[in-house]
Amino acid sequence: MSLTKMMQGPHPVLAPLVLDPMMARMAEEAGFEALYLGGGATGYQRIYLEANLTLTELCQTALEIRTSSRLPLIFDAAAGFGDPMHMHRTMGMTEAAGFAAIEVEDQLLPKRAHHHIGIEHMIPLEDMVDKIRELVRARRNPETHIIARTIAVRSTNIDDAIRRCEAYKKAGADSLLLIPYTQEAVRYIGERLEPPLVNILKPGGLASLDMTAADLHGCGFRLLIDPATPLLAAYEAMKKVYAELATSGFAIRSRPQDDWTRLQKEQHKTVDLNMLIEIEKRTTEKP
Repeated sequence: MSLTKMMQGPHPVLAPLVLDPMMARMAEEAGFEALYLGGGATGYQRIYLEANLTLTELCQTALEIRTSSRLPLIFDAAAGFGDPMHMHRTMGMTEAAGFAAIEVEDQLLPKRAHHHIGIEHMIPLEDMVDKIRELVRARRNPETHIIARTIAVRSTNIDDAIRRCEAYKKAGADSLLLIPYTQEAVRYIGERLEPPLVNILKPGGLASLDMTAADLHGCGFRLLIDPATPLLAAYEAMKKVYAELATSGFAIRSRPQDDWTRLQKEQHKTVDLNMLIEIEKRTTEKP
C-alpha cells in the first residue's frame, strides 16, 4: 500500500527515525508501518550538520535501508538540494532510490547552521511554489508523495505559515508539514488547513505536546514523524558503554554475561542470521 493510501486511514501514520538497515529492521519488528530518513539526525551521525549532506549519499543510504525493509521510507530532502531546475534530478534520484515520499522545505540554500540557534532563512513564497511545481512535473510515479514543509511558524508567524501552505497545496503538494508547538496551535492549524497535514515532533514524540495520535488526527494530521528520539537513545546507551569500557579495564561488570548473550541472539534474529545459514546449507555448504 502506498503512503498516500495509508494516510487515508482512521489513524495517523507513525514514522520513526531510521538511519541504517538495522534501525529499519528494528522499527519494523516494533510494528511501525513507515520509516523516516531524517537529515538532521543523519548529519549528527556523521559529525556534521544536515547542511553538509549530499543528495547522493542520502539516496545511497535509502538503497541500503530499502534492501532490508519493505516499509515506506520518507525522505527528508531538506531544501531540495537546489533551485527549481534542480528538482528534476532530486525527484529522479528520490524515486530511483525507492523513497515513498519526499519532504522539501522553504529554507535558503546553501543551508546554514544558524537555525540551531533560532535564526531562520526562508526563501520567498514564489520560489518555493516553483520548486513544488517542478517536483510535480518531474514525478514519474504518481504514488510518490510530495510533502511541502514551511519553517514559517518559527520564522515569522503561524498565519504566514498557513498562507504559505495554501500556496504550496495549490502548486501540487500532496500534504503540508508545519510544526505547531502547542495544543492551541495544533487546533488553530487544523481549523484553517485541509488534511492531510504532517507534523514533526520533538524528542519524546507526542509527550512534548501532551496529545494523543487520535487528537492530532482529529485536527487533520495524517502523518506524525519522530526525527530524533531513537538516535538520542542510542547516543546515550553507547556513551555509557564506551565510558564503562574505558574506565573498567575493558571489562563490563554492570550486567551479567548472560545479558550480552541474549542481546547477541536478538541481534542475530533481527539480521535474520538463520535464514542466511539455511541458504548456505542448501548451496555452498551442502552436507
